Amino acid sequence: MNSEFAVRSMRPGELELVLEWARQEGWNPGLDDSLAFLEADPSGFFVGSIGEVPVGSISVVKYGDSFAFLGLYIVHPDFRGKGYGKAIWKTGIATAEGRTIGLDGVTAQQENYRRAGFKPAYATVRYGGVASALPASALVAHPVLDSRLEGLQRYDSAIFPQPREAFLAAWCTSRKGRRTAVVRKSHKIRGYGTIRRCYEGYKIGPLFANDADSAAALLAELIPEAKGAQIFVDIPVENREAIALAEGMGLQPVFETLRMYRGPAPAIPLKHVFGVTTLELG
Repeated sequence: MNSEFAVRSMRPGELELVLEWARQEGWNPGLDDSLAFLEADPSGFFVGSIGEVPVGSISVVKYGDSFAFLGLYIVHPDFRGKGYGKAIWKTGIATAEGRTIGLDGVTAQQENYRRAGFKPAYATVRYGGVASALPASALVAHPVLDSRLEGLQRYDSAIFPQPREAFLAAWCTSRKGRRTAVVRKSHKIRGYGTIRRCYEGYKIGPLFANDADSAAALLAELIPEAKGAQIFVDIPVENREAIALAEGMGLQPVFETLRMYRGPAPAIPLKHVFGVTTLELG
């Protein structure tokens, strides 16, 4: 290992570099994810660098006082097999000591994560393709007003393991290539979802809903934003209604990960998770 190697917090602009690495790895991040990622936990992003040159990365984003999520664990191909990844991993994990840590592991890395103390919870399958039809629903979803996110944040906190107000304020703010919609019945929120432009097509996430009818209304409102481009949704395999919706739109499985936790697994109501927010941040 190079004597100049050190692990430190990311500097301005380095998260964009790491997201470009993620794109090269085929992870297909959103075009403007960095803003919301940093809002989630500005202290949760690290690079390993040789002098001033970043060679690897990890994010360990802390939510509340008991949960964290690990992602963006990448070593640039030119620097693999030299021990840098282990050093980056050790530094990142140490910042979440005492918390349950979650991650979404690709097949090739799952055994390594098991050895590091992570236990499987459930599989997530990415469904993708051009939607051949919009799902039918008796409900109607509407765009979210940026000034009215409080109810949405309360709804989210009943599904995600910890509140994440700052992240959602950035993630759900409407801007070019990004829209958030909410569905209500009798003035009560029954679900919400966000679609965002990615390097390839669009991703929908989160897609949280009380039931399939509410999720269908959200999809019908959000999918036209893609204007015929491919869409992708990461769906827990235990939510059969979500998979049926994806298949009904003509989407096909394209990628699979395994949600794993080190520490007590949070009680997530997967029947309400029709689409994971993002595999990088949970």
